[in-house]
Amino acid sequence: MSKQAAHLHRRRFLKTALGAGAVLAAPQVIPSTVLGKDNAIAPSEKIVLAGIGIGGRGSGDLMTMMGQPDVQCVAVCDVRADRRERVKTMVNRKYGNQDCATYRDFREIYARPDIDAVLITTGSNWHALLSIYAAKAGKDVYCEKPCTKNIAESLALAATFRRTGRVFQGGMQRRNGTNFVFAIELARHGRLGKLQTVHACCGGGTRMSGWPTSQPEPPREEVDWDRFLGPAAWRPYNRGLLNSGFEKGGGMVGGGVLEWGSHCVDLCQWANDADQTVPIEYEPVGNTEATARYANGVKLVMRRGGWLGLGSCPVRFEGAAGWVETGDSGKIELDPASLRAWYKKPAIDRGATGNHARDFLNCVKSRGLPRANHNVACRSHIACHAAGIAIFLGRKLAYDPRKNEFIGDEEANRLRSEAIREPWRA
Repeated sequence: MSKQAAHLHRRRFLKTALGAGAVLAAPQVIPSTVLGKDNAIAPSEKIVLAGIGIGGRGSGDLMTMMGQPDVQCVAVCDVRADRRERVKTMVNRKYGNQDCATYRDFREIYARPDIDAVLITTGSNWHALLSIYAAKAGKDVYCEKPCTKNIAESLALAATFRRTGRVFQGGMQRRNGTNFVFAIELARHGRLGKLQTVHACCGGGTRMSGWPTSQPEPPREEVDWDRFLGPAAWRPYNRGLLNSGFEKGGGMVGGGVLEWGSHCVDLCQWANDADQTVPIEYEPVGNTEATARYANGVKLVMRRGGWLGLGSCPVRFEGAAGWVETGDSGKIELDPASLRAWYKKPAIDRGATGNHARDFLNCVKSRGLPRANHNVACRSHIACHAAGIAIFLGRKLAYDPRKNEFIGDEEANRLRSEAIREPWRA
């Protein structure tokens, strides 16, 4: 029986037993909250959540989820003792108890049958593998981006979630941002005319990871450095790497192409109705930017500058009859001005992050596909990885989205994956 079916079964049994006048040894008073009365959520209907690798961004995600009445966070896991205690305190303060459990090894969380879903906000060296392990353990996943380190991980993640039927939501929260959704709808529904060019704010140097300066390694209980590196190639302990939010050693470092492209290229994919494919050509522009072309002729421009100043993470969509640009400020610029008449805000708007978390939680219950599901994350990340490889090699590349390989370029194809350090396996 699935967890959701078990929840329904427990609720149905309780209500039936009470309605039938079940024989009890003594009179008992059952609080209305147990039955979900007075607008309370019955415990059997709550999504039981655990957090893994909760730093700055993860703390925000966790607080957003705990702000939903149908979520109960019961455990946190981190390789750093200071973070374990900080987040445990945060969770316990939220619920007014001392019930939050702490772990150093994520496998102890995955072994708990009461946990329905996990929030993964570790360094990106762990994102894909932790998500895959979670799905195999029967957990639904909300994973911060970048969700994968390379093309092979992207494909493995999507295949695992398709096979297991678990729910995956990548942390590309702008998919649920009101202004971004409006801009995308203009592009997808033909209100800009035939779509010609989509622009993503991303770019930055792409390189192989280096070798940090060795520093004295703390006790394992304080910082478990070996588990922090996880599947990435071993590197000596370095506090700078420990505190970095990026890839932690081994293979390619995607820089801004992957970090911001996870958001902005992802939105361009959606605007072009390309969630099931990727561009077929990638060409570097200098050593930090790139352009790409889809099979339908739409051009993807990955650039850092030249924006209208509408906030971080801007995107721009241009068609034969108009254009639209928007960013994190929520402001929208467009032409012709008459396009603004189509802008309708939802009745309930929790902001991009809140909407995105709610989208995930709704799908945990319905078993539907959230907006940044495994298939979406797979393709948008492949587009970023392919662009990063073109920048790294400094040459134009052709890509076959069906075979998921570069055409006629062995060196580029070798960069689609990297070795996973023992004992970890995808």
